[in-house]
Parts: sequence; C-alpha cells; structure tokens
Amino acid sequence: MKRSLPVIHEIRERDEGRGRVIEEMDLEFSNGERRVFHRVLARGAQAVCVVPLIDNDTVMLVREYAAGVHRYELGLVAGLANPGESSIDAANREMMEEIGFGARKLKVLRALSLSPRFMQHEIQVVVAADLYESKLPGDEPEPLERVPMKWRDLESHMLQDDFSDGRSLAALFIVRAWLADGGRFDA
Repeated sequence: MKRSLPVIHEIRERDEGRGRVIEEMDLEFSNGERRVFHRVLARGAQAVCVVPLIDNDTVMLVREYAAGVHRYELGLVAGLANPGESSIDAANREMMEEIGFGARKLKVLRALSLSPRFMQHEIQVVVAADLYESKLPGDEPEPLERVPMKWRDLESHMLQDDFSDGRSLAALFIVRAWLADGGRFDA
C-alpha cells in the first residue's frame, strides 16, 4: 500500500549546542491525526564507509579504538569528506590514511541511514578494488590494525563481541550481494 506523505504544517529548529540541531516537524497524516516529530539534522560533511576488496574473496577490515564503547572494535574504513571532496575521493583518501592503500576502482553503491526515524544523517557505502599501496597521514592516534577477512567468514565475524558497528555490518552484506550479482564497476 502506497501512502501519501504527511503534510508539514510547520518546522521549527532547536539548537542544542555543540553543532546539534533538532528539528520539530508539525505533521498531519492522511487519517487526520496530527503529531510533532523530532529529528536530528545532518550538519557538515558527507560520510563514507568503504569496503576495500583485496580480491573477490577477501575484504580488508580495521581494528581501532572506539570511544563510544571504550574498546577496540572491528569495522570498515570510514570517515568524513573534506569540503568540496566527492564521496569517491573521500573514500580513497580515508583508505590511504587508515590502511595504507588506495584503489583504482571505486563505486558508491548506496546511502545508508543510521537511524531514519530520528536522524537525517546518511553514510555512503563505497566499494573499492584494484588496491595499491599508498599511505597518507591521518588523524588516528595510533596505527590501525589491518584485518583481512574472507567472505565465507562473515557470519562468524559478525557474532564476535568486538564487531558491533551496524554500518560496517550492513555495508558488508550489501557488497557481498553486489558481488554475487556480478559486481560491476562500470554499471
């Protein structure tokens, strides 16, 4: 069943400081019900989550300190685009900074929302292949551990306590499906 979007009667912004802005949306739904919904606005740069393919059977993960859970976490290369930088360029730069590789082939597969009910923010899933060694200085306080993972081991890795980043897990399943469907960079 396709529904029409709610009518927006008013939008108010509330600045909560430290760059966080909440939008209050006065909405009317097709059944006449009216509610105020809140969402966190996306501010700043585009974010990328990169799936670097060593080959069609192996992906490069990283292990790095995650302050939110105060432990070392397994995940994918990720970061923010610099002003004026495309998602593709940001993905390639982030790989060079975090794992010491660039890629000759990169493709944005899709955007993922972190929490579409409450946040406007999205992250671009980028697949990268034909890797070559190239290191750029990054903002990490220590070198990140590179962890190659075979696709056949994805399910066992996702059950580990130190692999809880939902963006990384979703991106891996998306890229695995893309590869199973032919995984073309030119299409």
